[in-house]
Amino acid sequence: METLAVVLLACCVTGWFVLAGTDIGSGMLLPWLGRGDAERRLVLASFAPFFLGNEVWLVATAGVLVGCFPALEGELLSGQAPVLVALLAGWIVRDAGLWSRGRGPGPRWRATCDAAVTVGSWAVALSWGLLLAALLTGRPYEPAAGPVAVVAAPAVAALFAAHGLGFASLRLTGAPYQRARRLVGRAGRPWHPLALTAVLLGGLPLWAGTALPLAERAAAPGTLALLVPALAVVTPLLVAVQAWVWYAFRGRVTGPSYL
Repeated sequence: METLAVVLLACCVTGWFVLAGTDIGSGMLLPWLGRGDAERRLVLASFAPFFLGNEVWLVATAGVLVGCFPALEGELLSGQAPVLVALLAGWIVRDAGLWSRGRGPGPRWRATCDAAVTVGSWAVALSWGLLLAALLTGRPYEPAAGPVAVVAAPAVAALFAAHGLGFASLRLTGAPYQRARRLVGRAGRPWHPLALTAVLLGGLPLWAGTALPLAERAAAPGTLALLVPALAVVTPLLVAVQAWVWYAFRGRVTGPSYL
């Protein structure tokens, strides 16, 4: 049961990085991809149908960690509290900008919401960089510091941005598409850059997770016997719903919509 719990946790965290990395990366580059109000609305519409479903994977990751690895969860929360607070703050600011953009008066309000989306997306990406740096350096119970943190946080953020660019080049049209495609390049098929960054972004937390004593910090066998089968049933359903959403909105965005 411990092994299956680890596999479920890996599936959830990888799902978030690969899927939510598209909207985080696009949000980070919102001011560059969209130069005016209409173009920024187009960029937001490119990931609007997905971002709520993508966030489910992060919630599922937290649920598996709390339920199947409670001792480890407590140690991580206490040790990485400053980083996790920054991550949650960025998440809240970004989502507030997305939900509020179309509900206020005038272009100044929309520009403020766009800034919230950008700042929040950068905060989430940089926070994950600091968290992964702590895991990769073998110090999961204290925030990363020094040269490692200085290098890792921007590097992970850059990977998120590259993932968002690959996604934008598949979803956008017009001038925002041209800007995204200019950086992505034209080598290979259009989906190749997104596939490459998906492999890198999905593999990074798996690599960092090897530093965690997951098996040693697993819950009691009775708890795992109750939770793991339920999670094993729910996870394929989550994957199926997510696949349907991505299939349903697979086309390019030609105008502002959704939000």
